[in-house]
Amino acid sequence: MIFNRSLKEYTGYLALQTWINQAVALCQPSEVWLCDGSEEENRLLLERLVKSGTLTPLKNGCFLARSDPSDVARVEECTFIVTETKEEAGPTNNWMDPEEMGAVLSQLFRGSMQGRTLYVIPFCMGPLSSPFAKIGIQITDSPYVVVNMRIMTRMGKDALSTLQEGAFVPCMHSVGRPLKKGEQDVPWPCNTANRIIAHFPATKAIWSYGSGYGGNALLGKKCLALRIASCLAREEGWLAEHMLIMGVTNPAGVKKYFVAAFPSACGKTNLALLKPALPGWKVEVVGDDIAWIHLGEDGRLYAINPENGFFGVAPGTNWKSNPYAMEAISKNTLFTNCALNDEGEAWWEGKTKEPPAHLISWLGKEWRPGGEEKAAHPNARFTAPLSQCPILDPAFQAPLGVPLSAILFGGRRSDLEPLVYEANDFVGGVLVGASLASETTAAGGGAVGRLRHDPFAMLPFLGYPMGDYFAHWLSFKARTKEELLPKIFAVNWFRKDEKGDYLWPGFGENIRVLQWIFERTEGTAEAKEVPFGHIPAEGTLNTEGLNLKEGALEELFRVDREGWLKKLEETKNYFGLFGKRCPPELYREIERIEAAFVRP
Repeated sequence: MIFNRSLKEYTGYLALQTWINQAVALCQPSEVWLCDGSEEENRLLLERLVKSGTLTPLKNGCFLARSDPSDVARVEECTFIVTETKEEAGPTNNWMDPEEMGAVLSQLFRGSMQGRTLYVIPFCMGPLSSPFAKIGIQITDSPYVVVNMRIMTRMGKDALSTLQEGAFVPCMHSVGRPLKKGEQDVPWPCNTANRIIAHFPATKAIWSYGSGYGGNALLGKKCLALRIASCLAREEGWLAEHMLIMGVTNPAGVKKYFVAAFPSACGKTNLALLKPALPGWKVEVVGDDIAWIHLGEDGRLYAINPENGFFGVAPGTNWKSNPYAMEAISKNTLFTNCALNDEGEAWWEGKTKEPPAHLISWLGKEWRPGGEEKAAHPNARFTAPLSQCPILDPAFQAPLGVPLSAILFGGRRSDLEPLVYEANDFVGGVLVGASLASETTAAGGGAVGRLRHDPFAMLPFLGYPMGDYFAHWLSFKARTKEELLPKIFAVNWFRKDEKGDYLWPGFGENIRVLQWIFERTEGTAEAKEVPFGHIPAEGTLNTEGLNLKEGALEELFRVDREGWLKKLEETKNYFGLFGKRCPPELYREIERIEAAFVRP
């Protein structure tokens, strides 16, 4: 057995050494590699991946990977919360008993790394100097995972140097494809017949087997930063959220920070990397996906981004829709399941107005326009360092995070929901998050246009019962003065007219909505009271120079009384799923809104 360097110089090495020894005995690798995160190590691993056929070199230090066609996305049906009772996992999670799961994992992992290298990845979620950062140690047999984790986290010896005895989240991962002596490896090893991603809230452990793709394998992302972190957050009194973090500066130079939660395909990354259409306004990004939110000593909420990179969906990303993302991924980026053009660059649907005349598809086949198959997979990804983003906020590494002035929730709704409204108060805002729902799209599979509940955009990522999560959010009202809490808003860029055309242009024009939100947090923008909150008063939303269809603005803020009463009744029915764990304050807020609607 070969260790390429010693652990003894690190404070917490005894517990870590013990855990590694146990993993080695179980998985039986050919060698052990303790990752230091260095440029030299990264170069060696990239060379290994190119030699094995996993990566194809591209221009500007970029690389392209093609996964096994059966291993292309997160697998929610194989993702479990492992607790003593099913009630502790909650009705929205897949559950398994710890003893049963332990037996399954023991059998799967025994000998799973034969003929492979066991990589030990020390990583930090959050700025290294932050008191809110968490250390994870991932064991994996995938060098592809190592090079991705180096981009997505603060990985290597610096993370290991902050380790205290036993104070790490253990993350076990195997692609589940042991190699017999003399057996030829494949470019993308996996075992999709036996995939499982298990989370143990009691021990804060993560075990993942069979997949080498995305959040199934990069265990610092959804597994640690949301599912396990949400359990830690409840215990320690903070919030782990599926939210972007953005800084918004007005023409006078005043800056405020917002967080925003959106279900899939609702414009989250585009908002995080917004290029404002209004002169004098500036948007900067702290993070595009995850926010860890803590209560500061001054009674305000502060957010850090636990990640260090972008793991974004490539299709639809282009110089018009998201120029800052395109700049961020122009070099030193790992592309997965994109097509390859003749110039040695990654390509995907939507990158250019017309596809190239010839490509190599994500399946490695010759591809020309006109066929039924897409050149890139719809879930094709890019992994790029945040440091390459041209609008990265200067406070990105702030140890205590950035102070929050507003929280936004948004779904894809073709009707009913206004373009923007402010919740009545903090309880009303929690109701906005708890009742968040969005129309499904073709990208998500299944029926298009079906309304799907996704509370706080956390449905696939919460590690404990949803009703308890609602109560945890509400607890912040008692822990600080309400005037210090961020104001909460709902936004909807997707409202349509009777012809099915969008009423709002979106993208860079969304700065107009952010301007109203910004001014509401200052108390300077006027609003009209409606039963569920406040919408912009006539003339207060900046539409100067905006060529909207006649009547579009009125329709964007039209309040459908019957539609809202139906929505509220349906929300109560949905909350019934959570039984007595659903806080009564939310039902009382629904009743208050219903009474305001029926009042003459």
